[in-house]
Amino acid sequence: MKCLSNEELKRLVEIARPTSKSGKIVDYIPALKNAEQNDLSVSIYYPDGPFYFAGDYLKKFTLQSISKVITLALVLSESGVEAVFSRVGMEPTGDPFNSIVKLESTRPSKPLNPMINAGALAVTNMIKGKDHKERWDRLIHFVRELANDPYISFNREVSDSEYETAHLNRALCYFMKQHSIIEGDVEYLLDVYTKQCAIEMNCSHLARIGAVFAMDGYDFTMGRQIVSKDIARMCKTFMVTCGMYNASGEFAMKVGIPAKSGVSGGIMGAVPQKCGIGIYGPSLDEKGNSVSGLKLLEMMSEKYDWSIF
Repeated sequence: MKCLSNEELKRLVEIARPTSKSGKIVDYIPALKNAEQNDLSVSIYYPDGPFYFAGDYLKKFTLQSISKVITLALVLSESGVEAVFSRVGMEPTGDPFNSIVKLESTRPSKPLNPMINAGALAVTNMIKGKDHKERWDRLIHFVRELANDPYISFNREVSDSEYETAHLNRALCYFMKQHSIIEGDVEYLLDVYTKQCAIEMNCSHLARIGAVFAMDGYDFTMGRQIVSKDIARMCKTFMVTCGMYNASGEFAMKVGIPAKSGVSGGIMGAVPQKCGIGIYGPSLDEKGNSVSGLKLLEMMSEKYDWSIF
């Protein structure tokens, strides 16, 4: 079932919006502190038909951890499954996304999955290129291709803010370098990674990227296969099992779609063979997920019968 109208979607947004009061804006990334707690917007992109939206859906925000899905798709395309998963695992974790605990307690000392910070850093380290500048160029070109917008870039203030406060990520990198999970200069890696997290777009862009994954890597608008069906499937599987941090199990029960959140308040959804979803609501719960975004997705999934389970 598709949305009946933008007015219907607007009503759902207004029902979900008040829940933002129960969350808070992320405070450990200084450049994100000034977000408006009450903001909530959504776009739904159907490859074969209408485009729906509600709220300030053209307002830009940074991808943060949503970028992990995109980088994973790029690196899997470049290096293959065997190379990627020799350094990163496939298992969910109940620990926080920035935890170092499992790195210390498992052998070999590789991250459990690509959606936690350690795993994402290891994946970003595998982007091909002769230096960190070329690796960044490859990544942003891929993002622009997915979003079909050559002007997408990153927010310098946010990336600088994250780079200057990335002490825990530095610790994760040096631990993994000690165990040969990552290679090269840690500061160059963090330069790419913080830019990756600071890639800036709106709900419309995000919904379009979600639609590419929903349609098995195929871009119906441009008539081209951007990533292979198998890679799109793997990315969606990680979104289901690990995409909402350590609330992924509850999210699977209540919403039941592949999705990935970020601490800026963004959520990308990919309803298989149906549509892509982009949401922005910067007020977060204790797990790091958008409070009003989760409520909105729960209502939409029930109304439009989106759950894959």
